[in-house]
Amino acid sequence: MVRVRWSGEEKDDAQTLRVLESEGRAEEESPRVGCSGMRESKRIISLSTKETGAIMKIELAPSILAANFAQLASDAEQAIEGGGTLLHVDVMDGHFVPNITLGPPFVASLRKAVKVPLDCHLMIEDADFFVPEFADAGADWISVHQEACVHLDRTLHLIASHGCKPGVVLNPATPVEMLTEVLDLVHHVLVMSVNPGFGGQKFIPNSLNKIAALARLRAERKLDFRIEVDGGVDLETVGDVVKAGAELLVAGSAVFSHGDIRANASKLLETARAATLTRA
Repeated sequence: MVRVRWSGEEKDDAQTLRVLESEGRAEEESPRVGCSGMRESKRIISLSTKETGAIMKIELAPSILAANFAQLASDAEQAIEGGGTLLHVDVMDGHFVPNITLGPPFVASLRKAVKVPLDCHLMIEDADFFVPEFADAGADWISVHQEACVHLDRTLHLIASHGCKPGVVLNPATPVEMLTEVLDLVHHVLVMSVNPGFGGQKFIPNSLNKIAALARLRAERKLDFRIEVDGGVDLETVGDVVKAGAELLVAGSAVFSHGDIRANASKLLETARAATLTRA
């Protein structure tokens, strides 16, 4: 059986597969044993941009803060079934941002409920103190704010030393140039497209310029960090976000706040896919 996988969402999509095969952008993946016990052969779609030649693997990271905590495991599972390949965990301390949210015990509980990577975004002042605690709780990715870390190089090395993928975050008013000395250390750069602290905010359009600037820097320096965006990502904005160069899409309200979670996640990925094909 041949299927097309769009960052975790797999579909029988023969027409799209034929187009991408003709352009040399479909790769065969080794056969695996599927849930039914039958061996399956898949095609992974590798999308490269004209501007940089970089491979874009679009992934959805549902933001668990927007889920219904009374049925957290169920909501998380539905988001994953809809195409989420990791879960984004927003950690706020009430000092760096004007809100208090989740801590290591929450991450430890979530770790027991899901198998996908946990992407912990630390919006806190003393990240160095808490990095070991989040790593021990089960975080896979840990990102810290450039604005909150006095010794950012040291903090990123600390994250890596605990076996987690290090990321750095930029607030809307912080220029990309503030990261030039650490881009070779990070697994991902998270662009905040809203001011951090609260969900449900509107996307800040200038974030697109920042995403594009990061994509250019990555190409010029031949680096491989991934570009993540968080804030106001929905069906209206995700196309522009992907075209600008983002590949890790954090979405909270667009996935969890209304209707069917599984369908919301799937539709968001489909829209991102369409934009990527237009861009490629």
